[in-house]
Parts: sequence; structure tokens; C-alpha cells
Amino acid sequence: MNERLRIYHTSDLHDHRGIVPRLQALRSAEPGLLFDCGDSLRGSQTVYHRREPILAELDLAGYDAQGIGNREFHYVFALLAARARRMAHPLLCANLVDTRGRPLPFEPEVTFERDGWRVRVFSLLVVQYPDGSPWERLFGWRFLDPFETARRIAASTPEDAALVVLSHLGLPADRRLAREVPRLDLILGGHSHDTLPAPEVADGVPIVHAGPYARYVSRTELARDGDHGRARIARFDLLPLLGGAEPVLAGAPA
Repeated sequence: MNERLRIYHTSDLHDHRGIVPRLQALRSAEPGLLFDCGDSLRGSQTVYHRREPILAELDLAGYDAQGIGNREFHYVFALLAARARRMAHPLLCANLVDTRGRPLPFEPEVTFERDGWRVRVFSLLVVQYPDGSPWERLFGWRFLDPFETARRIAASTPEDAALVVLSHLGLPADRRLAREVPRLDLILGGHSHDTLPAPEVADGVPIVHAGPYARYVSRTELARDGDHGRARIARFDLLPLLGGAEPVLAGAPA
């Protein structure tokens, strides 16, 4: 396999709009998958808006999938489901289940076939309350341990598939995730509003954080040595997205 896999990623947009022309131009010039790691909305776990203007932009920009952040999540099942129905792109979360057996309005993961690559993508959400909490009995949501969830998914991932996580855990937890699940090929992170000018590598796993408020979009190109070799970053850029962001020179993994 000599083809490279190109991935763009944003996180924590918080309803900062105007992203469509830039993202379309970037992907027209250099096509690639486009993901968001959550917290794109105005609303939150407890505040629901019937209208979320950023959702139309995400779909116009052609996002391939989005992880649930604490702003996409809602404690009330019907309101999270209403948010999901307004999205044309897949909404993902692997460590959130419903104890009442209701059909989930999101998927735990999705697999893409691109440029000769098979890419398994899943998402992790920061735990909102512990297992067995009274809130679990009230709302029906159960948060699974994100690290155990990632280990389980990694153990069932074929050797020839690239494994990418859309993490809404924050940078400190992403470092732990890399240490505990070295099978991961790439961690695309958010939640903590960190901006990394170059990927940070922990135990061989690259961690990418593009920062909040649509200032930047990350562009990561993965290459692989041989058919079953480990994916590595061949090229990385942190690119200005909305006006006002300073250009960042392309960096190598730290």
C-alpha cells in the first residue's frame, strides 16, 4: 500500500460559522476525510435550541462523521435524538448506551474505504456521571469507561485496518488513551481547547488537537510501510480556518 490517507479535523466549533468555503477549497485541492470531535453547537447537555445554525454548515462542508461532545449530548433522550435527526452526517459515540433499550440515535463507529485504506473510526465522550449514579436511573443513559471501550474496539480491529478515534476526552485523557491502547493509529482530540502546532506522540500514538472556535483545521496524512505496517504521519499541517488565525508552519510529530 503506497497511497496516503488524508484526514482533516476540527473540534469545539461552538457555533463559529463561516467554515464552509475554506473547507470546500481545501478538500477540492487535496481531497480527504473530514471529521469533527464534538461541541459544535450552541446548546449543551441541559440547554436545547430548536435551531442550531452550525449543523447546516457541517453538512454543506461535507463532514464524513462527527463525534458527540458534551454539547451534542443531552440528558433527555428525545432531545439528543432530535439533534441527531437534523444531521445528514453520521453522529458517533462508542461509550454511551441506553439502559432502557431504546434505539440509539447515533452509531458507535463507522468504517470507510478510501485510497486503498480501510479506516475504522469511533468516538469517545467524556463521562458525565459515574456508572450507577442516580442520574443514570433518571435519564437512562449509561457512560461506559472510555479506556475499556477503546481497548475492546482495538482488540477486534483487523490488522490491515487503520484505527482512528474522535476523542472528546481532553488532552490529558488522550495521553492516557495512547498509553493504554497502543493499537490506535491516530487520536483526533477535542474538549480541552488545546491547540497543538504539531502532533504529540505518546507511546507511538500521534495525538492531534486543532483547537477551538474554528481558528484552525488539522490536515494529517498517514502512510504505511507495506500492506500491514503501522500507519505513520507522513505530513501534517495546522491550517487557518476562520479569519484572524495565524498560520502555523507544518510540523513533525513531537
